[in-house]
Amino acid sequence: MKSAFQKDEVFLADVRRTLNSGGCKLWWLGQSGFLIVQNDRAIVLDPYLSDSLTRKYERTDKPHVRMTERVVEPEALGALGVLDLITSSHNHTDHLDAETLIPLFASNPLAKFVVPGANRSFALEQLGTSVKPEVIDLEAGTSIRAGEFEITGVASAHPAVERDARGRCLFLGYVIRWGKLSLYHSGDTILHPDLVPSLKPFAPGLALLPINGDRPERRVAGNLDGRQAARLAQEISARCAIPCHYDLFEFNTASPDEFIAECRRLGQDFRILRNGEGFDL
Repeated sequence: MKSAFQKDEVFLADVRRTLNSGGCKLWWLGQSGFLIVQNDRAIVLDPYLSDSLTRKYERTDKPHVRMTERVVEPEALGALGVLDLITSSHNHTDHLDAETLIPLFASNPLAKFVVPGANRSFALEQLGTSVKPEVIDLEAGTSIRAGEFEITGVASAHPAVERDARGRCLFLGYVIRWGKLSLYHSGDTILHPDLVPSLKPFAPGLALLPINGDRPERRVAGNLDGRQAARLAQEISARCAIPCHYDLFEFNTASPDEFIAECRRLGQDFRILRNGEGFDL
C-alpha cells in the first residue's frame, strides 16, 4: 500500500498551522476529496475518508482494494470545528459517503451541504437522523450565495448528462468563489458539448479534475483521462490544474504521467499532489 504524504496528527498539525497563520491552502484527501482553508475557516469537497466501499465489494467480482493509506479519520478532521461547506457532486459512495459525512456534520452542525437538487432526498436518507445539515441544492447553470461563498452548478457527464423527471442534473461539478479564490471541482465527468462553454466565463484559478480515464473493462462509469483533463484546464483558462480520482482503488486508477506531459506540451500550469499533501494558494 502506498504511504500518504502525511496523515493523522501530522496532517492535522499542518492544517492547524495554516488556520493559525491565516493562510490559504489546499490539501488532497484522496480520490476526489479536497480540504481548503482560508480566513481561518474551511471547506471540504467530495470527501471519502472511510473503507465503506472496500467492505461492500470485498466478496464480489469487483473488489475495491485500497491502494493508498487514508489521510485522516473523519472524526478527527471534523473535530477541528472549522468546516463551513461540504459538497457532494453526485450519489456514488466515493463522493457521498455517510461514514465520512456524518462525523463531519456532527462536529460542524452549521456547515452547509451542497448537493445536486435531484439528489437531495437520497443524500439526506444516507445521513439518517443523527445529523441534519442545511442543504443547498443546485442545478446546472444556477448560482447560490451562502455567506462568503458563491457556488454555481455545472453539468457533468458520467458518462452522460443525466437528468431526473423534473429535468435536474444527477451529476454536477461546482464553480466556487470564496473571496479572491475561485475553483472548479468537476466531480466525475467526461467531456460533453456544454462543458467548456459553461466554464469559460469563470476562468477559475484552480481546476480539480479526474484523470482515471474511461475503460469499459472496469465496469464503472469513466472520467477524463490525463490528456483530456490537461486540455480542459487550458480551454477554460484555469491558472492551475490539479489531477485527482486516482491512487485510491487498484482496479480504477491511472498514472499522472500522461497529464503531466500534456500540461507541459500545452504550457498549462499544474501541480501534482500526493494524498495528504498541501498546496499553498
